[in-house]
Amino acid sequence: MTASSMEELVSLCKRRGFIFQSNDIYGGIKGLYDYGPMGVELKNNLKQAWWKSMVYERDDIEGLDASILSAPVVLQQSGHEDTFSDPLIDCKICKARFRADQLESSECPKGGSLINCKSKDLTEPRAFNLMFKTAIGPVDDGSSFAYLRPETCQQIFTNFKNITDSTSRVVPFGIAQIGKAFRNEITPRNFIFRVREFEQMELEFFVKPGSDEDWHKYWVDKRIEWWETQGISKKNLYPMEVEESELSHYSKATVDIMYEFPHGKEELEGIANRTDFDLGSHTKNQTDYNISSDVKKNEHSTTKLGVQNLEEKTSYIPYVIEPSAGVDRGLLAILNEAYTIETLNDDNTRTVLKLKPHLSPIKAAVIPLKKNNEQIVSKAKAIKNELQNLGMGRVILENSGNIGKNYRRHDEIGTPICITVDFETLDDESVTVRDRDSMSQKRVASKDLNQFYQKYFH
Repeated sequence: MTASSMEELVSLCKRRGFIFQSNDIYGGIKGLYDYGPMGVELKNNLKQAWWKSMVYERDDIEGLDASILSAPVVLQQSGHEDTFSDPLIDCKICKARFRADQLESSECPKGGSLINCKSKDLTEPRAFNLMFKTAIGPVDDGSSFAYLRPETCQQIFTNFKNITDSTSRVVPFGIAQIGKAFRNEITPRNFIFRVREFEQMELEFFVKPGSDEDWHKYWVDKRIEWWETQGISKKNLYPMEVEESELSHYSKATVDIMYEFPHGKEELEGIANRTDFDLGSHTKNQTDYNISSDVKKNEHSTTKLGVQNLEEKTSYIPYVIEPSAGVDRGLLAILNEAYTIETLNDDNTRTVLKLKPHLSPIKAAVIPLKKNNEQIVSKAKAIKNELQNLGMGRVILENSGNIGKNYRRHDEIGTPICITVDFETLDDESVTVRDRDSMSQKRVASKDLNQFYQKYFH
């Protein structure tokens, strides 16, 4: 079951501490959001699941955490300074700004669709740079600046030689990175789907030319499989091959994994065959290699980025397969997929987030039945500390005293199990364990609780 509207998800996220509008007490800034106590846990769990699948569970991928600030020359060579812009038009009446290629979906700030606007008093399209600049050094005179990176992959390419030298990796292998990126979106919209500051989970997988198409298909299949393990139904995932006329300048082929978000079907993750464009753009001595891509002449690089073909005793520039997913979009899809409203036997309803246990912000809530009973509370604290020390995620002590409200709250934030310490616990050292999805309850001996807990999450 999924949410019926974006408003349902936005309401839940604010009510239960997942996501807040950034700078809310001052009216907020459009396109910027803050992750609250539940949101930061869910977000970290999603990133950890991605990192585990990419780096820990494979023997052919290394990790990287590169700087956010990018030297202008990097983005000159990559083509961003030339291509990272949108055609914009201004309304001479309301002074609002819109993307020229999205007029049909744009909303006038005075209300209604722009396409139905009666004035139609619009300027001609003009290019607008999507990258943020910041000054470097104490004097902001424009002489020394850097860009906030618009994507995380360029520093992977510029660190290619550092990583191959320090790890002795040979093609095929990959470099994975999770990090912030920034784009000066003109019309941020649909909650956290399109924002100005966001986080990416990107893999650059380097392969030998000629094997790239097989690897591209491999990663498309692998990424769909991964999203399924995060709780997204396969029937809501749609692999779509991007038409040739719509491909990015560096791409030989791209498959977008589309998802049915509350606002419509849009891209969740893209898997691109970037050929040899990237390393070819950043390498020294480009003419030493048979580069197939149309790359900009590079007179600045100090390093050759080719690798050896030991069989043919030649060197070449590797091709790159890039699975690139947005953390924020992924989190939105997972929230949407997990959102469930159930009708109970007494005709009441409950809202429950049926998150996969490994993603749940809170793994278990330990609840004293009576909040002012010292023995019960003391026992609950001891159980909470024992489970927390197992290192499987956040465990909290929920000591508000109303067991029914506690259950409903933890249903809404997706806590898989609640553990209630009651008067019976003091007699026989057993606790009540309640399952989120089935709402079934059973008694478990305190001495067996650690084993039960570990087994539950494996």
